[in-house]
Amino acid sequence: MNEMNQYLTSLLQQSPWLGVVVMMNNYFHDVATAMLAASAFCLYAVHRVEAALGTPEAALFFLKTHRIMVKFFRLAFWWIILGGVPRTIFYVSFEWNHFADKQQVPALMVKHVLMVVLVVWGVMAWRKLKAKVTRLTESLPAELRARLKEDSCGC
Repeated sequence: MNEMNQYLTSLLQQSPWLGVVVMMNNYFHDVATAMLAASAFCLYAVHRVEAALGTPEAALFFLKTHRIMVKFFRLAFWWIILGGVPRTIFYVSFEWNHFADKQQVPALMVKHVLMVVLVVWGVMAWRKLKAKVTRLTESLPAELRARLKEDSCGC
């Protein structure tokens, strides 16, 4: 493993652009984690408003909002998965060495625990909301269900 770390570190030293790409990937990986949690939180807020109003129109608004927010969720989730591959490969040579030199390992550990909690919470929240979406879709009156289907290609 040490030989691989030395090889990757030498690659980063030889190519500053590779370092920029790795750094941007890591940044967007963290942003994607925040987007996953934020999209679930925002949709939960819309869900609470829909539940308080309890009207079919509020349910339609929630379902349309859900459809849009699913795109954010999927983008964030797949960026976390795909962006995690290069992040894992370059982790020791790019992040660990930097933080270990500055005695910031506890901060790095807290960051990763927080990120895992956010991803797990986001996925659980989305799964819970999925059941709500199914229930609300089935409870819509026929004309609103038709409007929902009409708008499905636009959202």
